[in-house]
Amino acid sequence: MNVPPERAPILGARLASLLRDAGTRPGAPADGPGRLLVVDVERQRLMRVEGGQVIAEYPVSTAEAGIGGAESSFRTPPGWLRIHRRIGEGQPAGMVFESRRPTGRVWRGEAYDEDLILSRVLTLDGMQPGVNAGPGFDSIERYIYLHGTNHEYRVGRPASHGCIRLTNDDIIELFDHVAEGDPVLVVERPAAIPDPMGPGRFHYAGLGGSGMSALAQFQAMRGGVASGSDRAFDLGQRAEARHQLESLGITIHPQDGSGLGADCAALVLSTAVEDTVPDVVAARRLGVTIVHRSELLAYFVDTLRSIAVTGTSGKSSVVAMIFETLRAVGRNPSVITGGDLVSLQRQDLWGNAWFGGSELLVVEADESDGSVVRYQPAIGVVLNLQRDHKEMALVADMFATFRSRIREALVVGDSAELEFLGRATAGGPEATWTFGSTPDADVRAEDIVLEPDASRFDIDGVVFTLPVPGAHNIENALAAITACRALGVALADMVAPLAGYHGVGRRFQSLGVVRGIEVVDDFAHNPAKLAAAIATARRRAQRVLAVYQPHGYGPTRFLRQDFVDTFATTLGPGDRLWLLEIYYAGGTARRDLSSADIVADITARGTLAEFAPSRDWLLRRLAAEAKHGDLVLVMGARDPSLTTFARDVLAAVKAKATAETREK
Repeated sequence: MNVPPERAPILGARLASLLRDAGTRPGAPADGPGRLLVVDVERQRLMRVEGGQVIAEYPVSTAEAGIGGAESSFRTPPGWLRIHRRIGEGQPAGMVFESRRPTGRVWRGEAYDEDLILSRVLTLDGMQPGVNAGPGFDSIERYIYLHGTNHEYRVGRPASHGCIRLTNDDIIELFDHVAEGDPVLVVERPAAIPDPMGPGRFHYAGLGGSGMSALAQFQAMRGGVASGSDRAFDLGQRAEARHQLESLGITIHPQDGSGLGADCAALVLSTAVEDTVPDVVAARRLGVTIVHRSELLAYFVDTLRSIAVTGTSGKSSVVAMIFETLRAVGRNPSVITGGDLVSLQRQDLWGNAWFGGSELLVVEADESDGSVVRYQPAIGVVLNLQRDHKEMALVADMFATFRSRIREALVVGDSAELEFLGRATAGGPEATWTFGSTPDADVRAEDIVLEPDASRFDIDGVVFTLPVPGAHNIENALAAITACRALGVALADMVAPLAGYHGVGRRFQSLGVVRGIEVVDDFAHNPAKLAAAIATARRRAQRVLAVYQPHGYGPTRFLRQDFVDTFATTLGPGDRLWLLEIYYAGGTARRDLSSADIVADITARGTLAEFAPSRDWLLRRLAAEAKHGDLVLVMGARDPSLTTFARDVLAAVKAKATAETREK
């Protein structure tokens, strides 16, 4: 039966929990299935999924004896299977099948103790040897089917001898919407996570990533045992990051599988970690529980009084503002985030994690990988909705699910794109707070003053000063103020913490000024963030020399026209733009696009842009081009070496100035 709209977010969240580790199991579809059947054993329901959405849901009966793949066990096999054969098309409802063939006899509602196979048959072929396939476990030889039953009154609870039963109307409807080869996933219950504070060690594959390192540090700071591996560490790179992790007691192993051992309770990985990584291979061989990064973050969010911040722009800055404000007023919060907080870096820490000791935890909830739907925070903050990694409609669905899981209050930007979140929904938070500059916002900024290196505004007569520029940072501060008000912090108590806000690394971070030329390092990578960074730069410079390195072939291909429009409309007539080649982090991406293609589109719009064939070439070009009053703005994400490049730009400008002085 089709899913009503009001249940879609709830089922979407349930689906996400059932699929948490399914993608890492043997037999999982390599590219993600377009159509999928998921048997939720715990709820005795079958979900028909298309395009990542639950289209329909049917009650089922799995085995009364439970879940298991062994022959003669009378259990329903778990894991990944696929539809092997569709049998019974065109047969009347109630047709009785024996040995996978119609008998010609039709059941018309008579009472039979015998369990009949009726109406339609979908045979199932197991995809996981030793689980639902291979000698002693073969699902086809065990006669495991999806089928109709004469015991319809028992559908909805475990009652079969191993097959998955549906009512006759439901199996006929389902039959018409599936094809041979479609994947079927049988999940006994959502994946459980071992206790991160227990004696077992959590090993992080790809420890050097911002998200993974934050979780490992937080676990270690709370007293858990953490280790990890990273390709960059194996190559002798990023010595400072390695030292910061080891100083917290996090053991670093080579990424060769040797970090998995008898004391290892879980392997933590992200979607960027391939199945072929030796740590993953070793975990599967040893039977170590595999936990997705977002699953572990969801555990921390669910078990603490958490403030989760999501949106397509500004997440790290808002997390930092909330954290610093709560810390300043004595609330002792913790933080897990993707950005590097300068206030923590000044304590010789990485900057993306801290354990404060209280029940409060501030986290960044990512929408780009869909993991935002997994979290159940006390306070949920939704900043904005713009086109980024996914189409806006898909992200809006995620935000709706996120809203339905919030426990105390929702804080949401007062914009047309987010109006749907402001309405009361069943199961949603009791309180909804809006922020913005419109008259209808609950927390509203007035008397806004934008300066080259700071911002001012007032709320209900209380004047705030931010030591960071840009209208976008006023929006960020409003979100942070509203979240803190939802936690009972007085408005006047937030003035001093925000006036002393330390910022986030690579968020319009000035690296210095040489002979009147400023170099700024910025994390901007989507159209909205690029536009905000350029607008801020133009406010404090005579001319902007912008550098951008796109990251990822898929995201760049998706946003190509948006990039062209952004640069063509935000850069001034005298400004200049250089694009470095698309950052490639490895994997199987289709590399059929170059930054040179985007530059051609931008120059066709009349904007001064060039493709930079190498960083060395660009350093020479920038040093020759830059003059007094210019601001060199280096933008891009994911590549940790961009900050080094930005510093090299400053050094090149300084070297040219020194050489010119000597010549005089």
